Amino acid sequence: MPPAAAAEPTHPAADRIELAAVLAALGHPARLEIVRRLAAGEESCCGDVVPDLPRSSVTHHIRTLRESGVILQHPRGRKHLLALRRTDLDARFPGLLDVVLRAG
Repeated sequence: MPPAAAAEPTHPAADRIELAAVLAALGHPARLEIVRRLAAGEESCCGDVVPDLPRSSVTHHIRTLRESGVILQHPRGRKHLLALRRTDLDARFPGLLDVVLRAG
């Protein structure tokens, strides 16, 4: 029997993103740094966003951001690319992301 394929990462629909989940995700310094780096550019590979953290920590932070609706994660070949869900977040919570990114 062949091995099961890895499941695609799940993301909440834009209209299901909850403010409390977004704020909790953005409340950790490492996750906030990931979001800042994604906000400054285009899609990035998981390992390129925060190369100074252990892989297990990066995996946890990426999952938290993805499940809260802050980022999108999708496979491209052997890598997983990350992108900030700026359009969805701005539509759901206007101005929130800009305030958080400007704050200390």
